[in-house]
Amino acid sequence: MAPIKFYHHPMSPPSRLVFLTIKNLNLDANIEVLDLFNKAQLSPEFVKKNPQHTVPTIEDNGFILWESRAIASYLVSAKAPGSSLYPTDPKKKAVVDARLYLDQALQLALTAIVFPIHTQGATSIEKDKKDKAYQILENLNTFMEGKPYAAGNELTIADLALLATISSLYEMGANIPKFKNIMSWYKKLESIPGFKENGEGAKGLGDYVKSKVSISGTWDD
Repeated sequence: MAPIKFYHHPMSPPSRLVFLTIKNLNLDANIEVLDLFNKAQLSPEFVKKNPQHTVPTIEDNGFILWESRAIASYLVSAKAPGSSLYPTDPKKKAVVDARLYLDQALQLALTAIVFPIHTQGATSIEKDKKDKAYQILENLNTFMEGKPYAAGNELTIADLALLATISSLYEMGANIPKFKNIMSWYKKLESIPGFKENGEGAKGLGDYVKSKVSISGTWDD
């Protein structure tokens, strides 16, 4: 069977979720990095595959799919059915889905910070946008009290999604260490496949944001 083709950009948190899923499932994949800064995603060839011209996008033997959480759940269901990364038990799966929705909210908070910096020339991060991200992180920190992973006792795609997003916020200056449960979880994930590469992509995004808003420490400094 042909390898999955994966259109990727390492600075994109959603794209890194798919990268982490592929690594943790040990899947055979050909990774094509699209130069988003030079609008490679707008090429006629790519737009024909994905009219929304977004990464991540995959091709799996003619099946084309975008949207990171849909891709992650598809890869587990199609390539490793029964894997604890996306459990089949309805209650466990529902908790994973709930954490994926929380990650979506956190990612929207991240986008609200990055978008005006990248597209409108903003030179600071507004307090209400920091507060929104912190509010969601505080909720997650509470949910994780006494739990090793975001959705319970096992690593799931919810952890991979949250890792991609939270590592980006961390590198952008969010004071993640003040959330003790999240930091304990973050340290635990250092041993999973793809952690290093995810960190490199997050640092690239963080360095880009910090260069535009002159942050050297954390948002709280």
